[in-house]
This record gives sequence, structure tokens and C-alpha cells, in this order.
Amino acid sequence: MAPLIQNLLVANRGEIALRVFRSCRDAGIGTVAVYSDADAGSPHVAAADAAVRLPGDAPGDTYLRADLVIDAALAAGADAVHPGYGFLSENAAFARAVGDAGLTWVGPPPDAIAAMGSKVEAKRMMADAGVPVLPELDPEKVTEADLPVLVKASAGGGGRGMRVVRALADLPAAVAGAEAEARSAFGDGTVFCERYLETGRHIEVQVLADAHGTVWAVGERECSIQRRHQKVVEEAPAPRVDTAMRDRLFAAAVAAAKAIGYVGAGTVEFLATDDGEFFFLEMNTRLQVEHPVTECVTGLDLVDLQLRVAEGERLPGEPPQWTGHAIEVRLYAETVVTEGDTASWQPQSGTLHRFAVPGVSAEFSVPAGTGGTNTVPAGTGGTNTVPAGTGGTNTVPAGTGGTNTVPAGTGGTNTVPAGTGGTNTVPAGYGVRLDSGVADGSVIGVHYDPMLAKVIAWGPNRAAAARTLAGALAGARIHGVATNRDLLVNVLRHPAFLAGETDTAFLDRHGLATLARPLAGERAVRLSALAAALADAAANRRAARVLGRLPSGWRNVPSAPQRRTYAVGGTEHEVAYRFTRDGLVASVDGDHPGVVLRHADPERVVLDVDGVRRTFTVGRYPGLVAVDSPLGPVSLTPVPRFADPEAALAAGSLVAPMPGTVLRIAVERGERVAAGAPLLWLEAMKMEHQISAPVDGVVAELPVTVGQQVELGAVLAVVRDAQE
Repeated sequence: MAPLIQNLLVANRGEIALRVFRSCRDAGIGTVAVYSDADAGSPHVAAADAAVRLPGDAPGDTYLRADLVIDAALAAGADAVHPGYGFLSENAAFARAVGDAGLTWVGPPPDAIAAMGSKVEAKRMMADAGVPVLPELDPEKVTEADLPVLVKASAGGGGRGMRVVRALADLPAAVAGAEAEARSAFGDGTVFCERYLETGRHIEVQVLADAHGTVWAVGERECSIQRRHQKVVEEAPAPRVDTAMRDRLFAAAVAAAKAIGYVGAGTVEFLATDDGEFFFLEMNTRLQVEHPVTECVTGLDLVDLQLRVAEGERLPGEPPQWTGHAIEVRLYAETVVTEGDTASWQPQSGTLHRFAVPGVSAEFSVPAGTGGTNTVPAGTGGTNTVPAGTGGTNTVPAGTGGTNTVPAGTGGTNTVPAGTGGTNTVPAGYGVRLDSGVADGSVIGVHYDPMLAKVIAWGPNRAAAARTLAGALAGARIHGVATNRDLLVNVLRHPAFLAGETDTAFLDRHGLATLARPLAGERAVRLSALAAALADAAANRRAARVLGRLPSGWRNVPSAPQRRTYAVGGTEHEVAYRFTRDGLVASVDGDHPGVVLRHADPERVVLDVDGVRRTFTVGRYPGLVAVDSPLGPVSLTPVPRFADPEAALAAGSLVAPMPGTVLRIAVERGERVAAGAPLLWLEAMKMEHQISAPVDGVVAELPVTVGQQVELGAVLAVVRDAQE
């Protein structure tokens, strides 16, 4: 047996670190955080028992500095390191360095990481092990008959260094772009090509192996709905996978793990066709972002199992069976921007003023209560901890050498026999789980991935889980940063999704712009603008030193209405209202909605609209009024009555759509360009964004340089129209 872990450093940040800390806390293990300067106020820093600063902001100066992370562990008295996912989690050299420093590495052996570190070599090794693979194609030998192909970076993942090519003429540029991106992200520009399945399904198998030869295929997940080759919606079990296909998937995943002597938690990813064929994509030698869906349906705590495997414990012979269905969505600080027929993703930054998801029954753990079962392994000499609700602690008989402690739900007692090599089943429940690394007031910067949180729903079946999750997202209060929330809700409610018709082309097939449409329709926006105006007026009256009890704009004779203007998505809405003896008289954009005011204070407005009562909650911040209601969330920007003439931009100015770093510049000042020609590229939040010429013209100004940090709205270039 390896030494028991007493104090663990998590070599990661945000939601990832908080997830690991939760399992450590349950197991009585001390925690150490590391943080960059940009993350000094992050919740994960406050949650740790100790925290060590990594000077700087950029990942390359902080979380990717293996030497600094190990020094931090030693300085804080940690005896183990958990890498989380991303950053150094799949870096074999880092894993070796952790062991060389006398620390326990909570992850697979370095040789296993290295074996899967090159996608080219991994595919060859898997083919030798009998795992189905797509043939590797040399980019220089691709022909028309091979199209379409996917250009992929051999190192790394997360969708970086990947390009789909459908025309042979586009291949050289795609290869060059993928090489540059891979070199920047992973320090290795090696790329290869493989056949691209237009409507493939991304199915992965969670594996868990101990150091004694036991390998579990815990269950499969479907992660087909993706943007920029990054997952957005994940679920377990996978729809449209029958028992025969599942058995073949599990056998292939176990064979893959055994072929490289794998130990710990990992994921074997496959691309499946509609007729049940599947091919090895890669193996992620770490915990996956989407692991909560597997935890919900099995009751396992995968992080706790990682810790116990690292301490040398044996797994029981077989993994538990699952119960119900779980779906996870990744809530990103990003929006879909539509230009003509093209829709693209744009990350967002700024202050997250308010973040609240209704109905959350668990954070970083499995929802507990009535309605399902949590099954956890029991065995010799250890402790099994099962996340559950508040209300007490149950200690139950255990096998040789230890006890199993099970937190109990409110108002009840769970008694579970335990023993050598078996399983413990305890009552659990369905509900909503939130794994988030942000809180009210968090600042979303440009240095890291824009994911704010993972929201997971676990229900008795797929339809129930989708409905619960969509409702929780739609009712969430998210103020200050635009997100992909509307897209996620529309996907979860889409008939094709509910029918299980999911594949990697889902967003393209159903239209990204259509799926990302706002939950609040035009009428909801107008009513929300009226509610915002009335809440603002109530706030003004509350602050008034005299006659504060009178409604704003009240006169004892007829007079001109009060007016306020708000902008929503580039469209301005003018609200006009006045109070008479008969009540509120209001219009929005000249339309009289026929409303009766029932209540208005700075945070809440209640209106009767055509005989139906509607309640609007209002959050007011500098430059923003956020209105939430069952009609849909609306973010409004107050428009000042008098515009600042100095704020006007020169004609033809192209401004930064988000804060970021100038990655490459394709033109020079004075150069003639065609409409749509790339001018430069910005990198923000692990994504590249191309800035293109809006018209045929001349580059009149180019005030930026490669490597320069720019803020939102900064002028990047000025293109004069050739017709001027």
C-alpha cells in the first residue's frame, strides 16, 4: 500500500479545483490551492486550507509551470498532487517530476500518459491491441477521394489544432493553421489527417483501473453536441446504444487501458456511426469535465476513487450499475454572433454581478433524497463516503479493517451493510447539481477557458432530466456577462434532441443562429424594458429626500410622460409612462401594451398584462439593468439622453469584439484588401478569432502589433472603402 494522502495540492484552478477539494474534504484530506494573479480572488483560493501564488497571469507563466507547482506543493507541506483536467494533467514529464519530488501523483503512470500523448502513436498502439481505429492519412497524400478530412493536432486536445477540410484546395491553409495553433497551445506542431464523419456520434467510456489488474468500464457517455470541436452537452447513458454495442464499447475501452498498463480514472473516446460501427479517437489520461453525469447515474465519487487508487486500494471485481439518466451542459461566457449567413462564437469578459441557479440540490456531489440509488464500492481496509443531503451521519458495519461512513439525507436514517469486495447501495434522489468556479462578483478575464459552470440534471429518464435541466437554466439569474444559456435551453427543448437524434453535426444541421435565439421574444423585451423603467423610477423615489412616497412622474394635472431608453442587442427601445388618477399609462416604442401596475419597487415589478399577472425581478448595475421573468431573461443597457461626441469612431474602424491578444497580422498599412479578407487574428479564452475586411478597400490604419493585449472596443484597423 502507498502512504495515505494527508495534504493534497490541486494543480489547477476554478471549478476543477473546487471539485477535487470537495472529495478531499469528505475524506479528511487537507487541501492546497495554487493561483495566478488574475485568480487571486477566485473562490477556489478561499476554499483551500492553504494557497500559493504563481506570479503572473498567462497560463505559460503560472499553471503550466511544473517547477513552480511542485515548489508550491513542497512549500505548503502537501504530500500529493492532483492535476485536475487541462493544463498539466496529461503531461508525462510533470507526472514524473511529482514522483521524483517524493509526492504521490493522483493519476495514471507517466508511461501511460506518454503512450497516449501522441494521437498518431496512440492510434497505432490501439490498432495493435485490436481496438477499431480510423486510418491515419498523411496530409501530403490526401486526395479528392479521401475528402472530407479532419486535420488534427497530434498533441493536446480541447478542439485546438483541428480543421475540417472539404475541398483539396483548402488543405494547405488548414494544415498551416492547425500547425500554428497546435504549436502555440501545446508546443508541438505535429498534425495528421483522418476521415471526417459528417454525422458521427462522439461516445466515450469512463474507465477506472487499480494497480492490481482490475479495470472497470464504468459506463458510457454521449458528447456529440459540440462547438469548435469542444463539447457543450454531455449525457449518460448514451441514447441509441443497445446492449450489444455497449458490450463492444466496454471491451474496446478495457483493452485500450490494459494495453498501456493504465491505473486511475481515464476516458476512451470513440466516434460512432449510425449503423453501430465505432472507431478509437483518443484516450484522455485524466478525469473528464463531464464526469458528473457518470457520478450521478452510478453514485460513485470518481475523485474519491482516484485518491484511493493512488493510495494502493483494490477495486471490487465489478463496477456498479447505473440508475436513471443524467445530462450536463457547459455554461460558457460566450455568445453567438451572426453576420449574414455566418454564425460564430465570441467569448465574453467582465464582472459577473449575479449568478444563481434555482432548484440546485447538490454542488459537486450527487443529489440525494428519494427516487434512485447510489451504489458505492465497499471493501477491505478503507472508507467509503457517499455524498448526500444534510441531516446526520450513518456509520454502518464494514469489512475487515475499516468503516464506511454515509452522510444521511434530511429526516431519515440509512443503514447499509458493507463487506469485503462488495457494493453498498444507499437511497438517493434525482435533482440538479451545480459545479461552478464563479460567484457573485467574479471577474471573467481573458486568460483562461470561458466556462463558468457545469449544470447537471439527474432524472428517472432522459426526458425528465432534459426538462429539469432546461427549466433550471431558463430560471437562472446570470447578470453582467453574456452566456450561451439560451442556446443550451433551446437545444434541450428541441424535438430532435428529445428524440435522441444527436451527432456532431447537430448545431450545423439545426442552425446555430436559430438555436441561439433569445428565450425572450420581442414582446417580452418590451415588457422587460417597461419593468426596468418602473424599477428605476422606484429606486429614484426611494432615494428622494422629499415626497419620496409619491410615484415618479406623478402630477395632479395632465403632463408629458417620463421617458427612458434602453438598448438590447443593438436595438433601442423607448419607454414612456406617466401616472394618472386612473393608474399607469405606458407605451414602449409607441405601442400601448395595456398593462396595470400592481407593484413596483427597485427589485421587483408586478404587472397585469391583458389580464395575466407577470412578475419581473430587476437587477441594476453600472451600465446594466437585468430583468428576469418566466418570459425570458433580458439585459438592457440604459441609453443616455445626450451622446458623447468624443465616443464616435472613425468610419471603417474595426474594433476588438472582446479583450485578447493579437496573435497574427496578415496585412500592412496601405495594402489593398478585398471584402472578407483576413486582416488579423485575436486569441482570447483559448480560442482564435479572425478579424476580416468589411469591404473592398485600403488598410488606412493598423495601430496594433503582434503580441499586443487589447481591450474590448479597441480599434484594431481602419479600412477605407475603395469607392470613397
